[in-house]
Amino acid sequence: MLNLNSVMIGTKQPEVLAAFYEKALGKPADMVDPENGFWGWQLGSGFLGILNHSEMGGKTKDPGRVMINFETTEVKEEFERIKAAGGGVVKEPYSMGEGGGWIATLSDPDGNYFQLMNPMG
Repeated sequence: MLNLNSVMIGTKQPEVLAAFYEKALGKPADMVDPENGFWGWQLGSGFLGILNHSEMGGKTKDPGRVMINFETTEVKEEFERIKAAGGGVVKEPYSMGEGGGWIATLSDPDGNYFQLMNPMG
């Protein structure tokens, strides 16, 4: 059985993404190595990393190919907070149907999509 350990986002502007995710996540990075272009956050049992990557440049060409889902009971409030912090609006909060809770989609400065969603189940 596999366990998802971490998600890494490669970029040529790690400082910009790190500053954005510090605001979006509401906390400073737990691991910082600016000399090697790395910032990382422990989020529950998973880890999110921003890494300087020489082969990445500009906005992502397929922003919805991989999406990170952040769980929160306050989707609407967190959406407004992250939007005010510079998150791009992809889809305003909407109901996932009867008993399904709320979901919203935003983007980071590289154009990568991420979602806010209520806990499942």
